[in-house]
Amino acid sequence: MLDSPQFTPPAMTNKEMIDQEFSLSEKKTPYVFSLKGQLLDQGRTDSVLAATDDLTIRLKVYASGGENELHAHPYEDHSFMILQGSAKFFGPDDEAIELGQWEGIMLPRGNLYKFFATSEEPLVMIRVGNPNHKKQPQPTRLNAEGKEMRGDSKENKSVEVIFRKDSFFGD
Repeated sequence: MLDSPQFTPPAMTNKEMIDQEFSLSEKKTPYVFSLKGQLLDQGRTDSVLAATDDLTIRLKVYASGGENELHAHPYEDHSFMILQGSAKFFGPDDEAIELGQWEGIMLPRGNLYKFFATSEEPLVMIRVGNPNHKKQPQPTRLNAEGKEMRGDSKENKSVEVIFRKDSFFGD
């Protein structure tokens, strides 16, 4: 029978996230996962919860005010669904929409976007995308000028992660 869902620690680098994705995509039988994630006082984390060659599910946690920079994923359709908090999403011409708990956004491949956490509480989202990095040409993430922009880069407003002691979403 299936094992009980377990807490998935976040990947702390882009390489670690991709390695987790590749490892999970090797599983060929059903498995379960937990939506539990440690909340943050600063920064953002990304936990790969499940993956196949054609689909990834990640839990993203952002500290209040956390943000990223305008970018696109040229080979991946993906969606965000907000479980806690709120976020303001922007398009390439600064068009914006604020989304809250139980709302989401679909981002077809190639669309430029950015967002920032607008709630006082940390932002917690599920990110579902396809295909996984294994099937995507490089680079998988581009800035507004069409050049590679890693998710864990300073250009993408990456800052040191500070975990909120003993505070978890999904507890």
